[in-house]
Amino acid sequence: MDYVVYALYNIKHKKIYIGQTNDMKIRLDLHNNGEFKHCYTSRFDGVWDIIYQEVVKNRQEALFREKQLKSYRGRQFIKSFIPA
Repeated sequence: MDYVVYALYNIKHKKIYIGQTNDMKIRLDLHNNGEFKHCYTSRFDGVWDIIYQEVVKNRQEALFREKQLKSYRGRQFIKSFIPA
């Protein structure tokens, strides 16, 4: 089963969120509807937009790639996708 590693951006608060899922459409809806009560994205109002996504083969690879993107260098890479 394919997984997606993704980065969301909230333009109102200038915040980035990095995560992974096996259903991007449902996950994006959950973030934008505030259904993750204790999640980072629920702390901020406004719309979360996908700025980056990449498909990997399984959850293990997704978790590994998510960890890479959450590192300093990974965040620098993700910042290059923030719309001006």
